[in-house]
Amino acid sequence: MRLKKAEREQVRLKYGGHCAYCGVLLGDRWHADHLAPVVRELLSKQTAGGTWKLVSGKPLRPEHDVLENMMPACAPCNISKGGQTLEGWRAWIARHVESLNNYTPIYRLIKAYGLIAETGAPVVFYFEKEQQP
Repeated sequence: MRLKKAEREQVRLKYGGHCAYCGVLLGDRWHADHLAPVVRELLSKQTAGGTWKLVSGKPLRPEHDVLENMMPACAPCNISKGGQTLEGWRAWIARHVESLNNYTPIYRLIKAYGLIAETGAPVVFYFEKEQQP
């Protein structure tokens, strides 16, 4: 879905100009993300230089390609989420603490110096906090 300028602004302001996921204040460069993923079939095409590149194809879930399903997102959140469902992405984020502990010595070191404290808190997205009474 190609958003018109007014629709894009409507999406940006949905959470007061904040990323719906992490809550960072959005700047000029932000993404309109599909909360329920659209997932596009990946097509490749040959460029003039003879190399191949992936291009986005038709949506596999076109019913999700609607304005009501759009969320304002910072680039890191949208790229990280990709085509995952919200619950799948939430679990993926939560698993990264274990991964950092197992495979990243510098993470374990800065944690030992008290610069990072793991809370064990569940992953709660900004838009979920904003909707709570």
